[in-house]
Amino acid sequence: MTTIVTILADGFADWETALLNAAARSFYRADTRFVSPGGKAVVSMAGMTVQPGMAVEDLDCDSLDALVVAGGTIWQSEHAPDISAVLRQARAKGKLVAGICDGTLQLAKAGLLDDVAHTSNGAGYLDASGYAGKARYRDVPFAVADGHIITAPGTAPVTFMAEVMRAVGLGDEELDSYIGMHAAEHRRAA
Repeated sequence: MTTIVTILADGFADWETALLNAAARSFYRADTRFVSPGGKAVVSMAGMTVQPGMAVEDLDCDSLDALVVAGGTIWQSEHAPDISAVLRQARAKGKLVAGICDGTLQLAKAGLLDDVAHTSNGAGYLDASGYAGKARYRDVPFAVADGHIITAPGTAPVTFMAEVMRAVGLGDEELDSYIGMHAAEHRRAA
Protein backbone atom coordinates (compact mmCIF):
# COMPACT_ATOMS: atom_id res chain seq x y z
CA MET A 1 0.00 0.00 0.00
CA THR A 2 1.26 3.48 -0.88
CA THR A 3 1.89 5.67 2.18
CA ILE A 4 1.87 9.46 1.95
CA VAL A 5 2.85 11.40 5.07
CA THR A 6 2.04 15.11 5.32
CA ILE A 7 3.84 17.41 7.75
CA LEU A 8 1.53 19.99 9.31
CA ALA A 9 2.56 22.91 11.52
CA ASP A 10 0.54 25.67 13.19
CA GLY A 11 -1.06 27.91 10.59
CA PHE A 12 -0.90 25.27 7.84
CA ALA A 13 -2.77 26.10 4.65
CA ASP A 14 -5.75 23.72 4.68
CA TRP A 15 -6.39 23.71 0.94
CA GLU A 16 -2.88 23.06 -0.30
CA THR A 17 -2.73 19.33 0.41
CA ALA A 18 -6.45 18.60 0.80
CA LEU A 19 -6.96 17.38 -2.78
CA LEU A 20 -3.85 15.22 -2.63
CA ASN A 21 -4.76 13.48 0.60
CA ALA A 22 -8.47 13.14 -0.21
CA ALA A 23 -7.88 11.67 -3.67
CA ALA A 24 -5.08 9.39 -2.49
CA ARG A 25 -7.12 8.02 0.40
CA SER A 26 -10.64 7.95 -1.02
CA PHE A 27 -10.07 7.00 -4.64
CA TYR A 28 -6.76 5.12 -4.54
CA ARG A 29 -6.91 3.58 -1.06
CA ALA A 30 -3.48 4.95 -0.19
CA ASP A 31 -2.53 5.27 3.46
CA THR A 32 -2.46 8.98 4.27
CA ARG A 33 -0.91 10.04 7.55
CA PHE A 34 -0.23 13.35 9.24
CA VAL A 35 2.60 14.38 11.52
CA SER A 36 3.46 17.58 13.35
CA PRO A 37 6.43 18.88 15.31
CA GLY A 38 6.25 17.15 18.68
CA GLY A 39 3.06 15.35 17.61
CA LYS A 40 1.10 18.30 18.97
CA ALA A 41 -2.30 19.44 17.76
CA VAL A 42 -2.03 22.18 15.13
CA VAL A 43 -4.50 24.81 13.99
CA SER A 44 -4.88 25.60 10.30
CA MET A 45 -5.20 29.03 8.73
CA ALA A 46 -8.97 28.53 8.69
CA GLY A 47 -9.07 27.57 12.37
CA MET A 48 -9.41 23.79 11.95
CA THR A 49 -7.67 21.86 14.74
CA VAL A 50 -5.89 18.67 13.70
CA GLN A 51 -4.36 16.13 16.05
CA PRO A 52 -1.77 14.29 13.94
CA GLY A 53 -1.05 10.64 14.57
CA MET A 54 2.62 11.11 15.43
CA ALA A 55 5.54 13.47 15.81
CA VAL A 56 7.81 14.42 12.92
CA GLU A 57 10.72 13.41 15.14
CA ASP A 58 9.40 9.82 15.38
CA LEU A 59 8.85 9.38 11.66
CA ASP A 60 10.39 6.26 10.11
CA CYS A 61 11.22 7.20 6.52
CA ASP A 62 11.50 3.53 5.54
CA SER A 63 7.74 3.17 6.07
CA LEU A 64 6.61 5.87 3.63
CA ASP A 65 6.57 6.50 -0.09
CA ALA A 66 6.15 10.28 -0.01
CA LEU A 67 6.84 13.01 2.53
CA VAL A 68 4.86 16.19 1.89
CA VAL A 69 5.30 19.59 3.56
CA ALA A 70 2.06 21.58 3.66
CA GLY A 71 2.53 25.33 3.37
CA GLY A 72 1.75 27.77 6.12
CA THR A 73 3.02 31.08 7.39
CA ILE A 74 4.99 29.56 10.25
CA TRP A 75 7.60 28.41 7.73
CA GLN A 76 8.42 32.09 7.09
CA SER A 77 8.84 32.91 10.76
CA GLU A 78 11.71 32.68 13.19
CA HIS A 79 9.57 30.16 15.12
CA ALA A 80 9.56 27.64 12.29
CA PRO A 81 10.37 24.15 13.54
CA ASP A 82 13.47 22.62 11.98
CA ILE A 83 12.40 19.62 9.92
CA SER A 84 15.52 19.55 7.74
CA ALA A 85 16.85 16.28 9.15
CA VAL A 86 13.75 14.25 8.30
CA LEU A 87 13.53 15.82 4.83
CA ARG A 88 17.17 14.94 4.11
CA GLN A 89 16.67 11.44 5.53
CA ALA A 90 13.66 10.82 3.28
CA ARG A 91 15.58 11.99 0.22
CA ALA A 92 18.63 9.90 1.14
CA LYS A 93 16.37 6.84 1.27
CA GLY A 94 15.05 7.60 -2.23
CA LYS A 95 11.61 8.69 -1.05
CA LEU A 96 9.56 11.37 -2.76
CA VAL A 97 9.81 14.72 -0.95
CA ALA A 98 7.31 17.42 -1.89
CA GLY A 99 6.56 20.94 -0.73
CA ILE A 100 3.89 23.44 -1.66
CA CYS A 101 3.85 27.20 -1.05
CA ASP A 102 5.78 28.01 2.14
CA GLY A 103 6.59 24.31 2.45
CA THR A 104 9.09 24.85 -0.36
CA LEU A 105 11.08 27.07 2.04
CA GLN A 106 11.74 24.02 4.18
CA LEU A 107 12.97 22.01 1.21
CA ALA A 108 15.27 24.91 0.29
CA LYS A 109 16.60 25.25 3.86
CA ALA A 110 17.31 21.51 3.92
CA GLY A 111 19.37 21.82 0.74
CA LEU A 112 16.99 19.69 -1.32
CA LEU A 113 16.44 22.32 -4.02
CA ASP A 114 20.10 23.07 -4.71
CA ASP A 115 20.41 20.60 -7.58
CA VAL A 116 16.90 20.10 -8.99
CA ALA A 117 14.44 22.14 -11.03
CA HIS A 118 11.87 23.63 -8.68
CA THR A 119 9.30 26.36 -8.18
CA SER A 120 7.64 28.25 -5.34
CA ASN A 121 5.53 31.36 -4.83
CA GLY A 122 7.57 33.57 -7.15
CA ALA A 123 11.05 34.43 -8.34
CA GLY A 124 13.21 35.38 -5.37
CA TYR A 125 10.80 33.85 -2.84
CA LEU A 126 13.33 31.26 -1.66
CA ASP A 127 16.36 33.58 -1.59
CA ALA A 128 16.12 34.25 2.15
CA SER A 129 16.58 30.52 2.80
CA GLY A 130 20.22 30.80 1.76
CA TYR A 131 19.87 27.94 -0.70
CA ALA A 132 22.20 27.43 -3.66
CA GLY A 133 19.61 26.42 -6.27
CA LYS A 134 18.47 29.79 -7.60
CA ALA A 135 19.68 28.98 -11.12
CA ARG A 136 17.34 25.95 -11.20
CA TYR A 137 14.24 27.94 -10.19
CA ARG A 138 11.31 27.82 -12.64
CA ASP A 139 8.87 30.74 -12.40
CA VAL A 140 5.73 28.83 -13.40
CA PRO A 141 2.17 28.65 -11.99
CA PHE A 142 2.11 24.85 -11.70
CA ALA A 143 3.95 22.07 -9.86
CA VAL A 144 7.46 21.10 -10.95
CA ALA A 145 8.79 17.55 -10.58
CA ASP A 146 12.48 16.72 -10.85
CA GLY A 147 13.64 13.35 -9.70
CA HIS A 148 12.15 12.62 -6.30
CA ILE A 149 11.44 16.29 -5.53
CA ILE A 150 8.14 18.08 -6.25
CA THR A 151 7.46 21.74 -5.58
CA ALA A 152 4.50 24.02 -6.25
CA PRO A 153 3.28 27.54 -5.57
CA GLY A 154 0.38 27.78 -3.15
CA THR A 155 -1.94 28.51 -6.06
CA ALA A 156 -1.34 25.10 -7.65
CA PRO A 157 -2.88 22.40 -5.40
CA VAL A 158 -4.30 20.49 -8.39
CA THR A 159 -1.04 20.07 -10.30
CA PHE A 160 0.73 19.44 -6.99
CA MET A 161 -1.70 16.59 -6.27
CA ALA A 162 -1.25 15.22 -9.78
CA GLU A 163 2.55 15.25 -9.71
CA VAL A 164 2.71 13.58 -6.29
CA MET A 165 0.17 10.93 -7.32
CA ARG A 166 2.07 10.16 -10.53
CA ALA A 167 5.40 10.03 -8.70
CA VAL A 168 4.14 7.39 -6.25
CA GLY A 169 2.66 5.30 -9.06
CA LEU A 170 -0.99 6.29 -8.68
CA GLY A 171 -1.34 8.13 -11.99
CA ASP A 172 -3.90 6.63 -14.36
CA GLU A 173 -6.87 7.59 -16.57
CA GLU A 174 -9.00 8.18 -13.48
CA LEU A 175 -6.44 10.69 -12.20
CA ASP A 176 -6.47 12.44 -15.57
CA SER A 177 -10.28 12.70 -15.34
CA TYR A 178 -10.06 14.04 -11.79
CA ILE A 179 -7.53 16.69 -12.88
CA GLY A 180 -9.74 17.60 -15.85
CA MET A 181 -12.70 18.02 -13.53
CA HIS A 182 -10.80 20.56 -11.45
CA ALA A 183 -9.31 22.29 -14.48
CA ALA A 184 -12.78 22.80 -16.00
CA GLU A 185 -13.43 25.51 -13.42
CA HIS A 186 -10.82 27.69 -15.09
CA ARG A 187 -12.13 27.45 -18.66
CA ARG A 188 -13.99 30.50 -19.87
CA ALA A 189 -17.20 30.12 -21.80
CA ALA A 190 -16.92 31.48 -25.35
